[in-house]
Amino acid sequence: MADRDPFNSEENWERKVLEKVALAAVQEQRRARHWGIFFKLLLFIYLFALLFLGMGWLSKKDALPGKHTALVELRGVIGPEGSASADTVMTGLQDAFKDKRTQGVVVRINSPGGSPVQAGHINDEIRRLRAKYPNIPLYAVVEDICASGGYYVAVAADKIYVDKSSIIGSIGVLMDGFGFTGAMEKLGIERRLLAAGENKGFLDPFSPIQESQKEYAEKMLNEIHQQFIAVVRQGRGKRLQETPELFSGLLWIGSKSVELGLADALGSVDYVAREVIKAEDIVDFTPRENIAERVVRRFGAAMAETMIRLGTIGGVSVR
Repeated sequence: MADRDPFNSEENWERKVLEKVALAAVQEQRRARHWGIFFKLLLFIYLFALLFLGMGWLSKKDALPGKHTALVELRGVIGPEGSASADTVMTGLQDAFKDKRTQGVVVRINSPGGSPVQAGHINDEIRRLRAKYPNIPLYAVVEDICASGGYYVAVAADKIYVDKSSIIGSIGVLMDGFGFTGAMEKLGIERRLLAAGENKGFLDPFSPIQESQKEYAEKMLNEIHQQFIAVVRQGRGKRLQETPELFSGLLWIGSKSVELGLADALGSVDYVAREVIKAEDIVDFTPRENIAERVVRRFGAAMAETMIRLGTIGGVSVR
């Protein structure tokens, strides 16, 4: 019997070890590749779901087939842009009234006011929709504050519900600004304003105020104020307990506003849906900015800023 070659045995042992190590490495790579594919698939599903939600392809409205209370939010300063613009709020209202499952509409308001024009558009649209859909009531529910333009919108509702600590009122109009003439004199700054038209520099903050322009501005504000008062009287009717202070721009807490007829009762959105409209399920019809719109808007803003810095945008403006 031949003696075993110890060197060959050692080589066989090393080769087996190397084979095992190589096989283990290959298996580990396969496992890592499989896990990588798995996590990439999860990421793809997650991003795809976000895209669905962002583009508005999935919504709570589609998920709830039964009768419901439709909710539209009016939150923040009312202006031509953003979530409190007339276009945004009116779109939500139109969708809410068109839905055949809607039993009643609630406009939840938390706004200090803003543009009387935008508030007027919303008020007019509420009245139009109430006339077009006479069987669907609309209620305003106030959270923290419903002042000025916010109240201008609220008075179009069938009833206004408030919290006892809500802030209501400010039925008035203002125009504010600053005057820098004193500071300019101290700093030795000379104002050079060239204009065609004696009132083109109307209420210019860097020029002394002209009494005729001040009187004209006050007259204009008073006319808008009278429009506001007329809208409040039209909306609230005999419920108003008119006092000299009612249209002075003062504010009242919710419980006092009910006494004055500025509001009808205390109540939240849930209370109105459950006890007044009798449709406890609430569906939010407030338009939301989706992901695609947000990306486009930010990209456009970034491009515009870049062009301005490069000097490609500029010129004379008429204002």
